[in-house]
Formats: sequence, structure tokens, C-alpha cells
Amino acid sequence: MRKGSNLLIAGASLAAMLAGSAASAQEARSAATTAQDADAGQAAPAGDEIVVTGTRAAGRSRLETASPVDVLSSNSLRQQGTTEVAQALANIAPSVNFPRAAANDATDAIRPATLRGLSPDQTLVLINGVRANASASLNVNGTVGRGSAAVDLNTVPTAALDRIEVLRDGASAQYGSDAIAGVINLRLREASSGGGATVTYGFYNTDVDTARASRHVTGESATTVSGWQGIGFGAEGFLTLSGDYVHRNPTNRSDAPAPSAPVGANGRALQGRFGDPKVDQYTLFVNAGAPIGGGSWSVYGWAGFQQRDTSSAAFPRPNNAGVVQYLAAVGYPNGFLPLIETRSDNLNTALGVKGEIAGWSVDLSASYGRNKVGFRTEDSANFSYGAASPHSFYDGAVIYDQWIAGLDVTRRFDVLGSLNVAWGLEGRREGYKIQPGEPASYQGPETGAIRGAPTTAQGFAGFSPLNAVERGRRSGSAYIDLEAQPVDGLLIGVAGRGESYSDFGEVATGKVSLRYDVTRSFALRGTVSTGFRAPSLQQQYFTSISSVISGGNIIETGTFPSNDSRVSSLGARALEPERSTNFSAGTVLRFGSFDLTVDGYYIKLRDQIALSENIPVSSLPNISAARFFINGLRSTTKGIDAVAHYRLNGASAGVFDFTLAGNVNDVELTSRPSTQLFGRNRVLTFEEGTPREKVTGSIDWTSGLAGATVRATYYGDVNQPAATPAGDIHTGKHVITDLELRYRAKKGPEIALGVNNLFDVYPDRVDGALNAPSGVLGFPYYSPFGFNGRYLYARVGLSW
Repeated sequence: MRKGSNLLIAGASLAAMLAGSAASAQEARSAATTAQDADAGQAAPAGDEIVVTGTRAAGRSRLETASPVDVLSSNSLRQQGTTEVAQALANIAPSVNFPRAAANDATDAIRPATLRGLSPDQTLVLINGVRANASASLNVNGTVGRGSAAVDLNTVPTAALDRIEVLRDGASAQYGSDAIAGVINLRLREASSGGGATVTYGFYNTDVDTARASRHVTGESATTVSGWQGIGFGAEGFLTLSGDYVHRNPTNRSDAPAPSAPVGANGRALQGRFGDPKVDQYTLFVNAGAPIGGGSWSVYGWAGFQQRDTSSAAFPRPNNAGVVQYLAAVGYPNGFLPLIETRSDNLNTALGVKGEIAGWSVDLSASYGRNKVGFRTEDSANFSYGAASPHSFYDGAVIYDQWIAGLDVTRRFDVLGSLNVAWGLEGRREGYKIQPGEPASYQGPETGAIRGAPTTAQGFAGFSPLNAVERGRRSGSAYIDLEAQPVDGLLIGVAGRGESYSDFGEVATGKVSLRYDVTRSFALRGTVSTGFRAPSLQQQYFTSISSVISGGNIIETGTFPSNDSRVSSLGARALEPERSTNFSAGTVLRFGSFDLTVDGYYIKLRDQIALSENIPVSSLPNISAARFFINGLRSTTKGIDAVAHYRLNGASAGVFDFTLAGNVNDVELTSRPSTQLFGRNRVLTFEEGTPREKVTGSIDWTSGLAGATVRATYYGDVNQPAATPAGDIHTGKHVITDLELRYRAKKGPEIALGVNNLFDVYPDRVDGALNAPSGVLGFPYYSPFGFNGRYLYARVGLSW
């Protein structure tokens, strides 16, 4: 480590001990005002929403920024059938997608969202302006976001949110690592009075037409109970409590087994389960703030905890002749369907103070986040044990945590017209740990093992003591962010950031932004920036042995750290950070109650990190194939975002809000390592795994206490690729329509009835010839709108 690196880390960490980074007094008052409007069922005037993401100048609205920012109110998030934040966000933000993986281990339970078609971990997620902790779970199977360990947006309940701000622009120079595609800032509700409670109940009523069979499904219900309460104390203090409880039954959209499917002792083929997992979840959040010392200083903080228990299905056993010989011995003569259960415990906390010193606004805070994901395999077996095999296994756990502390300082000067100066320091410590499971989950018995039989729990192999790891790293950063308005109508922004990591060294990033208001109604804006993403500890140190289904066969596959000598001969090397160059240019139009923003973007990525193919090996004991993370990918992403909004006050007919928003996105992988390391299906997942076109149109109507929302979303085709073109599975182009009718008093009862996917639209089904004999895959799990069909729901609430 160079001397300069140590000085930067030490300096940032020293300032961080005092605490750092969160919201200014202006932000707090803006959030409180927005919350009051949301509780009253009102929307802020078009373009007047004050934003705090992408700019450190106080009082700037979303239509006055140099970078595109979406502001999504708590009302727009909750007035839907889903109570998942990530799904609600994807339903109304065209540049965000949230695929619903199935039969893919922990990815079924902790699904990652994508922005502009890039990897889930290339979007930075903040809570009240502070970096949120990533999930400990690493996506290692063949899904969108393979190889990423992203922030789980669903760890924050909708009831706790005032709004979400989505910055659609590179922002590493402003916020640090991960902000390549953009930034999602979850703004918590700040309320000193009032409250509310709601119960949402829904179920599927759908016709499932797969390649081999058709059936009607009514049921598979979900229930969410949520609430919040504002408590005031002192002159301006607030304490906001919020939380929810979710119970969701599993869904199943598998196809029927083929006539050639292997059968059990009862003469019937085993049915698979393909869909959403069973979920039991509770979440609690506390957000508070109050003045201190009788002056300009205040203290603030929040704490949130979530426990989520899920149960999803693996591929059924048997699914090939090689397994049949073990079934009777382990007590499953008719075959079995392993269940993969996860328990995710997520903690997010922060504490800070803010005020003024000699005309400078100072914000000091410290935060801690931790995620632990424990694994169990149920209704399974370890074939090597024979009749002594357990049917339930504890597989171990993965843990990620981070400490962050920082200092943010801002001041406005009356020079160059108006100059806003912001600077700060940040220190961060990250940790990652793998805890082993019980011996039967990862190895055969010491004596009497059945020769040649697989030696791990079927469905999900446990972590062994050889996989156990505990690693950490430190990083420090310093930034400066300037915004000037030298002449009327012209905004110039310059930002620079230097970061130093204890494991790979230093990174410097910069950003220049310009905006010129040609008239009061028309503005031009654009940015140029560089960005980076540090390789996550999960990518650097995750190791396991798992049973991977390939071509209908079970392959014992080892995932190794990239610096492991056992895979160096295969091309593994220590990971370096990803780097990006971002360009954007756009326009802002506003005439009365109408506004339109159109922004084009071009993102060049190099040294991208990806999980390699399963490479056949013969030199490693009990392992048929090995994989590891690699650098070496280059890509370009280009596209256009457009958002149009018009508010019509129809007097006696009520108020109509019309929104039309669209994203056209193209990702091209321009360079990759050898096809042995990174194959065709991985390339096409990058390029075609998210829709190239997504357009959402909605009409929101309110008249007195009555209201309605109708939304239609067009999704372009998505390719779930295979090793050869003959095996590709396409979702097709589809339109999903949602409808909600509601009655809501400002203080009093709320009743809403709605339907998601009104016309029961499914992605194109999986052709029977491409499906496994067991018929698990009824529909492509790359589908950006899922594959569950029509969903009916009712929401009953009370506000006070």
C-alpha cells in the first residue's frame, strides 16, 4: 500500500469517527412536505419536486437539474397490487427492470433489479443519501445479474418511504463506487404526527397454457399488513415508526412432464414447481430527528431490521437415469423435489448530526449495515449415505457487513453569480464471511459411503470448512463538488473524487455537467463523467461446491476465488475494478402543466467483472467443473429515456395526471475473454437479457375522495439464451395492463380494488422440445414482467 493511500484512508477514517453523510435541513423539510401531500392523496405540481440526489445545491427541482432524476412518490408506489418496493419501482420507471427468477437457489428469494440494462451491482443504492449495504448472497446461477451481489431493495417497506429518487446518470465522482448506471435514493418518511394502517390481500386468477398442458389457477394468495405512526416531541422533533408483515404463498407455472420423463415406483413422473417462493417476512423501521442545543444543530438517525424466510423449489429428482438407482435407498422411490430455504436477516442503521459552522453547513454521520443469509435444504437427500441419509440439511450461511462514516460540508457563495461548494470525506470498512453447514450437507459419511454416488445434499450443497472464509477491507475517499451559475440560465457543475482501497489501490473519477435554459420553457443539459465499481468481497472470496443442472445431468461444480492457485492454470487472476466513461445529453420542455424530458446516454465499460463458464476439470477431487470471476469484458450501452407528464384540472370532472415514459436501450459486448471462459449464452444475457424497449403510459384520476389508476406497459422481446441458437427462449413482445379503483379520505378509511395484468398476458411459453423431461420450465424466467398471470387484489386501510 502506498503512503498516499494510507494517508487518504486515515484522513477519511478520522473524519468518519466524528460521523458523516446524510440530509440537510432543506432536505428534511422538503421530505416532510412531500409526506404530507402524499397522506392527503395529492401529487406535487409537475416538476416542482425538490431533489437531493445528483446535486448538493439546496432547493433544486427535478426539472432544474443537469442530470435526469425521477421522483416517485410513496402514493405511486403503494397504489399498486404489489407491496414489493423493487417491483413497484419497476412498474412505473421504464429504465428499471425486476425479473422474477425461479429454480435458481437464493436468487429466487433475493432478486436483483437492473437500471438501463446494466448489472444490478452497477447501480448505487442509498437510504437518505447514505450507502445501503449489499446482500451477502451472490447470484451464481444462470439469471439476469449473474455474478452480482446487489442491494436488496425489498428490505425497506413501502410504508417507511416518503419517495424514491432515481438518478439516471453516472455519479461515481459524486457518490463513489457502483454509481455507473445511476443512483437509487430511498427517502424515508419524516412525520411527527398522523399515521395509517393497511391490509392488502390478493390472489391469482389465471389460465396457464404451457407447451404440454393447460390449467386454470385460482389462489396462491398473498397478504401484507403494513402501518406507520408519526410521533412528535419537543418543538420540532419527530419519530416515525413503520413496518409490515408479508405472507406470500408459492406459485407454480411449470409445464407437465414429457411422456419420456422418468417415473417413480408409482409409475408417475415427478411434477416440478416453477414460480415465486413461499415468503414470510416482517420489517420494522424507525426514523427520527430533533434539534439539539437550542441552536442550528440537530441530530438524526434511523434503524431498520427485516427477517425474510423463503422456500423455493429446485429441479426435481429424478430427472435423468443416473439418479434413479439411488432413490429407493434414500427413501424416495417416487423421486423427490428438493426445497431450498433461506433466512435473510438485514440490519440498516445510521446516526448523525448536522448544523452550521462559520457559514458552512456540516453533516456528520456514521452508519452500519449487515446482511446474513442462512440456507437449508429440505425434502432432499445425500445419496452417498444411502438409507442413513438425512432429509433435512443446514447448509451454512453467508454474511456481509459494512461500517461507513463521513463528513459532508456545503456552502453557497455569491461569486460567479452563485457558487455552491461541497466537499467531504468518507471511510468504509467491509467484511464478508462464509460459515460452514453440517457435514452431511457437503460430504459423504466417514464409513459405508455408496461408491460413485454424489456426496452433497441434492438441490443445494452446503458450505464446507474448506469454503469457510472471513475477509475484510478498508477504503477512504475525498470529494469536491462545485456548481456555479455565472450567468442567467447557465449551470456548470464540476465534481472530482479520489478513493483508496486496501486491496487494490487508488481510483480517481470526475464529472462535468452543463445546463443552459434557452428560455423559461426550454433547456439543454448534458454530462461527461468517469466511474468505477470496486470488485465486491463476495466476488473476490465466494467459494462453494454445488450441484448444477446442465443438459439434464447433475454436475458437481466448484466456484473458486480468482486468486486461488488451483484455478490459475485455467486463466484466473486477481480482480481489478470495473471502469466506465459516461456521456449524456438531453432537453427539458415545460409549458404550464406539461413537461417533457428526453435524455440520451452512452456508457463505455471496461474491465467488467463476470462469472466464468463451468470449465471441465479432472485434477480437483469430487469436482467435475470449476468457475471463477474474471475481468476482461468491454461493453457499450446506449439509449434514450423520455418522460412526459401533463396535469389536467377538469374542475367538476376531477384532476387527471397523464404520464408517458419510455426507455430504448442497447447493450453490446465489444470484447470478452475466450469462449471457454465466457460463452455465447453469457454474452447474450448481457446484450439481450433485458428489454431493449419499455414504454409505460398511465392515467391517474382523482375527484374528491374517489380515484382510479390505469397503466399499460409495453415490454420488448427478451432472450433467455442457450449455448446454441437452437436453445434460445424468447419472451416475445407484450403489453401488461393494470387497473385500480379506490376511495380514500385524507383522514379516515381507504378501500381499493384492483387487478394487475388485467388481460392475463404471459411471456411466450417454453417449447416442449427445449424443456427438460420433467417439464419444470413453463415460461422463461428472464421475463421482465414475470410469468404468473392475472392478479386480483383488495386494499383496506385507515389513516388518522
